[in-house]
Amino acid sequence: MVSRYLMIGGFLGAGKTTLIQRFAHYLDEKGLRVGLITNDQGAGLVDSAIGRSNRFPVEEIPGGCFCCRFQSLVEAAENLTEATRPDVLLAEPVGSCTDLVATVSLPLQSIYGDSYVVAPLSVLVDPIRAAQVLGIREDKRFSENVLYIYRKQLEEAEFIVVNKVDLLNDDQQQELVSALEKEFPRAQVFVLSAREGTGCEAWFDALLASDTDPTTLEIDYERYAEGEALLGWLNAVVEIEGGESSDEEFDGNALLSDLARAIKDKLEEEGAEIAHLKMTLTPLGDPYELGAVNLVRGGAEPELSHRLYEPLEDGELLVNIRAEADPDTLESATTRALASEIIQVRSLSYRVTHIEHFRPGKPVPTHRMVIS
Repeated sequence: MVSRYLMIGGFLGAGKTTLIQRFAHYLDEKGLRVGLITNDQGAGLVDSAIGRSNRFPVEEIPGGCFCCRFQSLVEAAENLTEATRPDVLLAEPVGSCTDLVATVSLPLQSIYGDSYVVAPLSVLVDPIRAAQVLGIREDKRFSENVLYIYRKQLEEAEFIVVNKVDLLNDDQQQELVSALEKEFPRAQVFVLSAREGTGCEAWFDALLASDTDPTTLEIDYERYAEGEALLGWLNAVVEIEGGESSDEEFDGNALLSDLARAIKDKLEEEGAEIAHLKMTLTPLGDPYELGAVNLVRGGAEPELSHRLYEPLEDGELLVNIRAEADPDTLESATTRALASEIIQVRSLSYRVTHIEHFRPGKPVPTHRMVIS
């Protein structure tokens, strides 16, 4: 069986998970079987929890990006093939990863071409962040080595996808599209809103019908590594229980919003530039009922992308934070916000069952194939 492999990249906070879930539903409605492959530097992924809540088969690759965990990527695809025989594999690489054509697409096509048809690489952008990077907006930006990664992602894209178009008026949209087309002329630019569904089908259909015509980057891996090392990473799993009475319930949606805001405030006090803060909350033992909150840049407000239908007696909270900040700062802000919002404000109890905070190591790809 030959599956179509679609890799959807883009910087942290661009909205990849929301768009991939919408794409998966679109494919499912067309009678196509779908498998999802998520990827992160650590374990305990919000993206995987969201995929499972939508009842799609998910394989998760922690501990490094696709390029450095290439054999794990192949094994994940094989596991999905064995379990569900997907027609389409939707793969979401780490948001701080680039050089994906040379280290993932070309090796997959060259070594495993009998099993996979590789589609054009899409790179998603948040329009506000993209406008900052391209100099259209004068807001606070990441350091230059982090921006180096951002621009390299766009440089290798065959499709650049401007997400969250609902945040722009017509003039702003045209200005951003024109700037992208001028700086990255080989890419086809699509404009859509994953949240609202506007413009998505044109990109879906193009990805399903188009053959890849890739280019490979000239890239300075030392600078790439320096950019990644500026980013702090935190993943945590937290079990939350009701108060003194086992029947006491709490509003999970309000907790997600308030906790995200508390973490944001504490990070901004430390001068951290948030790339993406995302959390899910599920009732213990029920992964299909889920609330989720996202914060995708400094100065923004948390947004609930998924709402819990009922109050909770207990729950499992997943916390994923990526920011230009020291990892210890992320850990301190998170633990202080948890204590404040869960114990002090709501008189609930909690237990951290997993927490890790670190800076990504230097990328060391398993393969790297270049187009001469």
